[in-house]
Amino acid sequence: MFSDKRLIRYILRKGSDQAAEELIRRYYDDLYYYLYRQIGNGDDALDLTQEVFISALKGLSSYDDRKSSFRTWLFRIGTYKVIDSRRKLKITWFELKEGELVEEQDFHETLYQKELLDAINQYVANFQPEIQEIFHLRVYGELSFPEISSLLAQKEERIKALYYRLIKKVREEFHDYE
Repeated sequence: MFSDKRLIRYILRKGSDQAAEELIRRYYDDLYYYLYRQIGNGDDALDLTQEVFISALKGLSSYDDRKSSFRTWLFRIGTYKVIDSRRKLKITWFELKEGELVEEQDFHETLYQKELLDAINQYVANFQPEIQEIFHLRVYGELSFPEISSLLAQKEERIKALYYRLIKKVREEFHDYE
């Protein structure tokens, strides 16, 4: 199995479709899951996943493996795509279809969790983009503080401080939900 660096080199130097497919295959599920957790809609997450890979492959020559891993760089592109998609948010109407019946208790618990997550995301959206990015990379991307620090080219202590201050504010804001 080739390293990411080697696959990227094959793509850039030889235009290798096989190397591009391998790179996509390697990170597709993780990226989709990351985007889905932020968007909450499978179809939109699929579309964004495709957009991220297209952007990544087009901008591959600007990737610097000394600054971050390919995965981290890819997630950063994903974060920007999520922010862009939220800016373009349109109202979508859903049709009511007959389907499986859901236990009322399960439905209310799921709805409550989704509402809480949506409320937290709305709250976090009021902070500076840098803080939003740290939050998304940590919570949805499940990146470690060293990875985020490397990606954003900032000291790990600063990243942790910003993240934990935000989490404290979130807890204060949503303490009634617990």
